Amino acid sequence: MNSPTLSPPPSSSLALRFSLSFALVGLIWLTGLAGHFTPWLEWPALFVYVAGSLGLVLFLGRTGTGRQEIWLAGGNAGRSLYWGTLAGAVLFIMDITNTILYYKSGGAPMVEMERLLVHRSLLYLFPILILAEEFLWRGVMFSSLIEKGVNPHLTVLLTTILYALNHFAVAPVGMRERALMAMMAVPIGVLGGYLVLKTRNVWGSVIVHMITMVAMVLDIFVIPQLLFNP
Repeated sequence: MNSPTLSPPPSSSLALRFSLSFALVGLIWLTGLAGHFTPWLEWPALFVYVAGSLGLVLFLGRTGTGRQEIWLAGGNAGRSLYWGTLAGAVLFIMDITNTILYYKSGGAPMVEMERLLVHRSLLYLFPILILAEEFLWRGVMFSSLIEKGVNPHLTVLLTTILYALNHFAVAPVGMRERALMAMMAVPIGVLGGYLVLKTRNVWGSVIVHMITMVAMVLDIFVIPQLLFNP
């Protein structure tokens, strides 16, 4: 007779998710700090961020139960996608409007980001980056905080702050452009956070993030051309 497969008790799984998510963030930030003073800059930290987040999700979500625990499956997926699309559309309009006002008031284009996305062809890797970010912040970390009984509003605030600050650790560009990206991250973190809180499903937040990144590409490549080279 085959022995039954034993699953770790829920408390053990929760502790593992909580510990690994914060340990990964600590490793990312330490790698970014060390790399900043080397010729490699923040590239190693960016690699740890993406590979570590995706690896963590593959490890924790290797079973159906595991995927539900980190909100990749289960919850109200239909509602999540519906409200994610609406929230993404609102952020898209806000982003484009704010960018036009920013440039018209004398703001400088994000030249370093443009160089990275075009000359290093990182634009095509954006979908992978978005998945890694959402799975870590709004999936593994967010779900573990909620299950630990942390106040929902505090959970949204904490994950948003950490997500925004993380741009200073992993973006191999100047501090001004890192700050701009961190500011862009705040509404994504807040809307995405409340979306996954209400639906227990991360995919709506992925949609919000994807739509916002489309807006960011327009911010960098299209809007400056329309405004400065009519």
